[in-house]
Amino acid sequence: MAMYLLYESSSGYGLFEVHGLDEIGQNTEAVRSSVSDLSRFGRVVQLTAFHPSQSALDALNQINAVSEGYMSDELRSFLELNLPKVKEGKKPKFSLGVSEPKIGSCIFEATKIPCQSNEFVHELLRGVRQHFDRFIKDLKPGDLEKAQLGLAHSYSRAKVKFNVNRVDNMVIQAIFLLDTLDKDINSFAMRVREWYSWHFPELVKIVNDNNLYARVSKIIVDKSKLSEEHVPMLTEILGDEDKAREVVEAGKASMGQDLSPVDLINVQSFAQRVMDLADYRKKLYDYLVTKMSDIAPNLASLIGEMVGARLISHAGSLTNLAKCPSSTLQILGAEKALFRALKTRGNTPKYGLVFHSSFISRASAKNKGRIARFLANKCSIASRIDCFSDSSTTAFGEKLREQVEERLDFYDKGVAPRKNVDVMKEVMENLEKKDEGEKTVDASEKKKKRKTEEKEEEKEEEKSKKKKKKSKAVDGEELTTENGHSKKKKKKTKSQDDE
Repeated sequence: MAMYLLYESSSGYGLFEVHGLDEIGQNTEAVRSSVSDLSRFGRVVQLTAFHPSQSALDALNQINAVSEGYMSDELRSFLELNLPKVKEGKKPKFSLGVSEPKIGSCIFEATKIPCQSNEFVHELLRGVRQHFDRFIKDLKPGDLEKAQLGLAHSYSRAKVKFNVNRVDNMVIQAIFLLDTLDKDINSFAMRVREWYSWHFPELVKIVNDNNLYARVSKIIVDKSKLSEEHVPMLTEILGDEDKAREVVEAGKASMGQDLSPVDLINVQSFAQRVMDLADYRKKLYDYLVTKMSDIAPNLASLIGEMVGARLISHAGSLTNLAKCPSSTLQILGAEKALFRALKTRGNTPKYGLVFHSSFISRASAKNKGRIARFLANKCSIASRIDCFSDSSTTAFGEKLREQVEERLDFYDKGVAPRKNVDVMKEVMENLEKKDEGEKTVDASEKKKKRKTEEKEEEKEEEKSKKKKKKSKAVDGEELTTENGHSKKKKKKTKSQDDE
């Protein structure tokens, strides 16, 4: 039985025929020993046909098709031209060796050419790859390496290309930075409290919030200079006039020690840094909310932007999160507790990062595990919709959130919730209606545009007709005036002749 090899290179497709199969008997050890020696390997494997790539873009398209297990039209025509024809109802007397079983099954389905991909074929293809530049005589030294390098760059670039608005790496970096900022702002604000408390210890009990404390200390500066003039400014920050007056009165009767101007300047500059960090934290949170609405709108509307971002960050990417089953998603973030429970044969954790959702806190103690499992199920559905859907919409996430609310009511009051199939059908119908409405709106807008364009064209035609009529009338007047002049001239000449 004859055997052919299909080799996909950076410069094109190569078809090789294997001779002496009866002697070798598909012995991989014999092939492995003869691969390094070209004189021995050349007797077994010989080039039958070669189809070069027309351009770098063509080579990229071909290699993309091969990597996805799809047979292109060029490959099909190349195989049909150079391989023996397969007759219907008869068993073919040859087989084609390919590197990937996926492309082999695709070739067999389309052309009925029997394909095989095993260790023996892989060893033969390894030898072909090693001596490929010797089989193709027209190749110059270095051409194959250049083609491989160029194709590798373009292939990698094409694989890395994603939608800029849906890069989940930005969400991962933003949530990491938010967590570190929270820790830093907390520790810095505590340092401001301790530092300024030497000067104004009573302020700690009046103002509890760290950010507000830094802002108030920045306005007060020196407690001895506090007066009624500071009340409006303090009211603007604290939002309460009584509290502002309490601060002023406490400053007048404070037991704190006086600080030198240099010390006060250093305290104020550090408080300003804390305020700037707090402002940047707010901007970063707004940025994270907008990115989550672009990348995972359904997950964000179901469980919130912060928890959704933490889930994506812990999984590594939105794709990894979509691949996770709901049981894994439920305990994401509680790996230490899980392995400790498995080691000690104790109770496994019921929830991980999902615990930060408001749904878990709203459930009763006995129903926390049940609602966590249900919420993880809905989160896995939402993440898969966000990851693999082409259009971004929050419709699925809102309905999934409603389902979780219904499940909470079911646990508390016993109200039967709707089935997931019915809810998803409802969402799909609503989306279809929206699409139809948008299409009708687009069609009506197009009709309006056409009508306006037609009216404008008619107006232009009328204007052009009026201009033509005016020009004709002007030409007629000119002709009459010219004829009148000529007649007068003729009369004058006649009278002159008579004289």
